[in-house]
Amino acid sequence: MSVAIRLKRHGTRNRPFYRVVVIDSRRPRDGRVIEEVGRYQPTEPDGAQATLDEARVREWIGNGAQPSATVRRILNRQTRSREAGGQEIGEGSTPESGGTESEA
Repeated sequence: MSVAIRLKRHGTRNRPFYRVVVIDSRRPRDGRVIEEVGRYQPTEPDGAQATLDEARVREWIGNGAQPSATVRRILNRQTRSREAGGQEIGEGSTPESGGTESEA
């Protein structure tokens, strides 16, 4: 069985959102899925567009699933933003700039 990771469309006209799903590649776009591994909302701002279970996606890719071009782009974008975001948090965060230090 050839397995693909691709988008399944939901929502209304002009307000789409997509579920990132693992599916048999011979099934139709909105057919029965094996597993849902995330969501993608193209109408949201860039930081909040995609939520993926990266561990499950990596596991499926390791087992031979082929991501579509769009899913590959979403995964790469999310990975890059997470790596860049993690570096920025450690550099400039201080308690004076709105930290969680309690006042005594």
